Amino acid sequence: MAANLIADSSFLVALLNKRETDHDWAAAQAVLLPPPWKTCEAGLSGIPALAGLLGERAIVTEFDAQLHIDDVLRLMKKYVDVPMSFTDACLVRMSEVLSNPTVLTTDSDFRVYRRHGRQVIPVAAPR
Repeated sequence: MAANLIADSSFLVALLNKRETDHDWAAAQAVLLPPPWKTCEAGLSGIPALAGLLGERAIVTEFDAQLHIDDVLRLMKKYVDVPMSFTDACLVRMSEVLSNPTVLTTDSDFRVYRRHGRQVIPVAAPR
């Protein structure tokens, strides 16, 4: 099992919204890979239903983007054709600095992104 579970906002939205296509998958992953899930603050914007998970400490933010800003910007430049969002760049950087990471996501772009230049990012994704 991964030592560090990194939650993308797409996973969190699917988990919290039963009408989301990937809700059943996300709910199953939440049981198989239980919290706490780590994320960046940028990944939490615009999801009001997160208050409960934040209050229960199921989601924790342990990433200071400013400390990693050069690497985050480097990743965004590298993947400009995808394009890579600031949030995705922060999550990829988290996968580089945390030991034994797995990114929980429904976003297929994480299959394209690489950590440390060429390493596949370990992901749990529905497809």
